Amino acid sequence: MNTTEILSALPTPCYVIDEAALINNLEILQKVEEKSGCHVLLAQKAFSNYKTYPLISKYISGTTASGLYEARLAHEEMPGTMIHVFSPAYKEKDLEELLTFCDHIVFNSFSQWKHFREKASEHPEVSFGLRINPEYSEIETDIYNPCFANSRLGITLANFEENELEGISGLHFHTMCEQGAYTLERTLAVVEEKFGKYLYNMKWLNFGGGHHITKPDYDVDKLVDMIRHIKEKYDLEVFIEPGEAVAIDAGFLVCTVLDLTINGMELAIVDTSAACHMPDVLEMPYRPFIIGSGKPGEKQFTYRLGGPTCLAGDVIGDYSFDSPLLVGDKLVFTDMAMYTTVKNNTFNGMPLPSIWILHRNGETELLRKFGYDDFKNRL
Repeated sequence: MNTTEILSALPTPCYVIDEAALINNLEILQKVEEKSGCHVLLAQKAFSNYKTYPLISKYISGTTASGLYEARLAHEEMPGTMIHVFSPAYKEKDLEELLTFCDHIVFNSFSQWKHFREKASEHPEVSFGLRINPEYSEIETDIYNPCFANSRLGITLANFEENELEGISGLHFHTMCEQGAYTLERTLAVVEEKFGKYLYNMKWLNFGGGHHITKPDYDVDKLVDMIRHIKEKYDLEVFIEPGEAVAIDAGFLVCTVLDLTINGMELAIVDTSAACHMPDVLEMPYRPFIIGSGKPGEKQFTYRLGGPTCLAGDVIGDYSFDSPLLVGDKLVFTDMAMYTTVKNNTFNGMPLPSIWILHRNGETELLRKFGYDDFKNRL
């Protein structure tokens, strides 16, 4: 059986993690660590399927978290690895717990740092940093751009209090989204121009995430050179925290055609929802790929695919196929490991897709199944 046949045999809707593809990504990231001397951290905001954490920990240094729960998940499921955490603001009780198991804690403002500095001084085993905003980004969609006008993320140079750096060991910037090494090169030039003089007194610099390191056209050697440059020039450690690069093209979402109707064009209702199961389709927006499909009109039969919720805009996209769709047909969406299981929801009482893993030997294993109680207990 080929991959599509294996996936089509599963009950739908379901996510399927592709173990072989995940390992391929991890091997690339491991080589970046080895060649550059940096530490690669999984950004859990993109991929938090912790059943794969033992595998991931064999290749990279650890994880980065956006708050208490992600950090705690890494502490429990990937013990013995590095844990970085950043939040725009911390609650007292959350920070107290984070201090007990995190390696690096990054503050978003000098006011937060000054508020928690005394408590931080009680934990010399933890390294503390500040997020900077270089006010430079090449992201065109504001919702994903940390440097858009009046952003709440990071400290700009005009607001950088150089007399309040006692106890601070590192700086962190995150200004990229699905971008390449040359975008990073231009970004680093701005970071050095604005904040370089402070780096000489730091122990580490975190390049943040958004690096498409495992895409086929990514210039890995360029990335390695930039990391080495920063390490040697400022004598510090470098961290990089990709999320997409770990899980890109490493998963599927399988669904079933439930109904076929017509309203100006052929319509297909499937048992998966853009709004509930792949929210980035509506947020980015983007059109996910279906194995065996084409663009509208490219193949003989074109359909608009929509989900089963009451949201009028729950539309996945327009696709063409070589043969007419039939009720009961299985469709397989690709690149569904990242930003799906971490962002899905039960709006309209939609069942959450089960989560499977496709092992390298072709066998599938159920990792998690959801039911009515998962919907009810959230409320």
